[in-house]
Amino acid sequence: MLSEMLDLFVSSFGETLLMVGVSGVLGAVIGVPLGIVLHLTDRNGVLPNGAVYRSLGLVVNAVRSVPFIILLVAVIPFTRLVVGSSIGTTAAIVPLTIAAAPFVARLVETALREVDRGLIEAAQAMGATTGQIVWKILLPEALPGIIAGLTITFVSLVGYSAMAGAIGGGGLGDLGIRYGYQRFLPEVMLAVVVVLIVFVQLVQSLGDLIVRKLSHR
Repeated sequence: MLSEMLDLFVSSFGETLLMVGVSGVLGAVIGVPLGIVLHLTDRNGVLPNGAVYRSLGLVVNAVRSVPFIILLVAVIPFTRLVVGSSIGTTAAIVPLTIAAAPFVARLVETALREVDRGLIEAAQAMGATTGQIVWKILLPEALPGIIAGLTITFVSLVGYSAMAGAIGGGGLGDLGIRYGYQRFLPEVMLAVVVVLIVFVQLVQSLGDLIVRKLSHR
């Protein structure tokens, strides 16, 4: 029985890693450019455009305002279209990515706002293009803040992945519900909680370490 439970924990933890890792990376791939566009089109940005900023902001805020458990259910048709199923670890990655992308976008936008405006104005005075300002000033200067934001995102996705497990997404959340709650094994639920806490601490510590190293360059 013990070896069986250990195997279940290992496989469930692997599913959680897969969900968090893939959705976090995809969320960053979508969210970072979105955050850059939001910053550039802001009224104080390099390319101010109220219509674009308001439109993107509306979409980002709309997705962020939907509770994740509702989002899980609402995007089931889209999930089926993308991966061919609405249950399982692969299917859970779709709503996790949708939840992560706007979250990352706002954090990136906030980090970019912290960049010294004088640096941007100096670059513009020297004839730098928008692309050069983004790649050589905004992103390098805001990188510690962006990494901190991505760390927060990955930590949040750990909790979201556990929620996804409650409706068939797999991972540690599914293990805790099926064995800890439905089969009345509180020790399994406790073990799941401990593993999740340790995992979150490791993710946060790694993110903090990277931020410190980047800040002391």
